[in-house]
Amino acid sequence: MTKSEELSQIARKAGEILLERGWRLTTVESCTGGWICQVVTSLAGSSDWFECGMVTYSNTSKAALVGVPGSLISSYGAVSAQVAEAMVSGALERTDASVAVSVTGIAGPGGGSEEKPVGTVFMAWQFPGGAAVSERFHFHGDREEVRRQSVATALSELARRAEANPA
Repeated sequence: MTKSEELSQIARKAGEILLERGWRLTTVESCTGGWICQVVTSLAGSSDWFECGMVTYSNTSKAALVGVPGSLISSYGAVSAQVAEAMVSGALERTDASVAVSVTGIAGPGGGSEEKPVGTVFMAWQFPGGAAVSERFHFHGDREEVRRQSVATALSELARRAEANPA
């Protein structure tokens, strides 16, 4: 199975769970640059469970498109649990989706620090009736591989968390 087929398979599973529950997904991506949207929309029938996606690459776009407060970015950094959670909450407030996933990270090769080295990625998910929940990950490899692993993890965790979440 190719890496592309693997991503499609993960997205298909997530979509089946969302469709079964009657939930629609929105995505807010930074370091993955819309790759989650690309994988999802490559699937026939994804319009039944996918609402929209936003690429909020700059700090300005995080504020303008999903309402991430500048003070949050100043205090914690754009690559943080707090910002990832604000991204999903803001997306749900601004769309007709019921579920959101966000990704913000440092894909490299530069931009890392001792506290947040290259490969550090924060993701958040929010489901109906629940608060945003985030998790920190650290991926290894070049820029493309860090981004690919981020997409795979965002979608597989979406499926796992949706399955554990009552409809």
